Amino acid sequence: MTLNTDTFPTIPTTPPSSTPPPPEPPTKKRGGGFFRKAVVVFLILGVVGVFGAIAYLKWTESRIERIPEEELTSLQAPAGSVENFLVVGTDDRESLPDDWDQGFYGEFAGRRADVIMIAHFVPGERIQLLSIPRDLKVSIPGAGTNRINAAYVVGGPDLLVQAVQNETGIPIHHYVEIDFGGFGRIVDSLGGVTVEVPYPARDDKSGLSIEAGTQRLDGEQAVAYARSRHYLEYRDGSWQSTRGGDIARTQRQQEILVRLFDQVTSPSAAFNLLGFMPTLADNITADQGLTMGVMAEMGRSALTMGSGDIERATLPVKNSKGDDGRSYVVPTEDAAAVLEAFLTAEAYSSG
Repeated sequence: MTLNTDTFPTIPTTPPSSTPPPPEPPTKKRGGGFFRKAVVVFLILGVVGVFGAIAYLKWTESRIERIPEEELTSLQAPAGSVENFLVVGTDDRESLPDDWDQGFYGEFAGRRADVIMIAHFVPGERIQLLSIPRDLKVSIPGAGTNRINAAYVVGGPDLLVQAVQNETGIPIHHYVEIDFGGFGRIVDSLGGVTVEVPYPARDDKSGLSIEAGTQRLDGEQAVAYARSRHYLEYRDGSWQSTRGGDIARTQRQQEILVRLFDQVTSPSAAFNLLGFMPTLADNITADQGLTMGVMAEMGRSALTMGSGDIERATLPVKNSKGDDGRSYVVPTEDAAAVLEAFLTAEAYSSG
């Protein structure tokens, strides 16, 4: 048998070199270095952002006018997560913006409590607003029987806190005060506030003048809307009184606050918040315990809620004539249920 050697592989006659060839350089993974650098940059920006936000909040907090603790001794220490805020709107004319029509505010010196409202925060669940009519008949400590807003004139914020707590049984943990001009500037810092009215409306005493439908009110018109006590609607070819009086007025005040809440918590508000926060701080007077930390915590809770989670009520009252011949309002039988809802943090119907 003859073998065909052509089918066998050729065996080299020269031995291989003992030195192996150099390895090929490793292939670089594109983007790895950039990714690591980007992570570092984002971490740095995050740290700067956190410290920047803290510094911004501290700076904003420093702009709030504070009431010394010794001048506001009636506030209660919060017993749990629920906190009650007494929100007071004063009729101080001195801070009105120069471009507002001063003729609608009259010539009154000093300041009075024009708005008295309790805001009750149940974190992550609801916010309750309870308006206290300023003509409510109460016994003011050390000053006898009078309308509740007289407590502010006689003894300032501390006496008003006492009168509200004595009359309602609701503990007050924080105090916030704002005047007409300050409220208008806050509204303007958010670009106005939107309300819906079914008919053209006006009030020749407050300066209100708006058309029907969805209306964007600037600060001046928002104040005119909130303080209107002689609200007229144009219906059936004539201007007609709604005869809502002070109760309808408190409802409009609450409506403005709810609409502002909607704007502050909306995604579009991010563009206005840098101006809104210092404007808010510049135009409120508050107790020492109302820190930006407290407000930030409320803000985080508010972001989980909508305006549908805000319950509104005005203390149910009826007209009454006092022994001194003055006109007052006094609580009705329905008032107890509304106050109990506040005390127990239970939901209630705004009626």
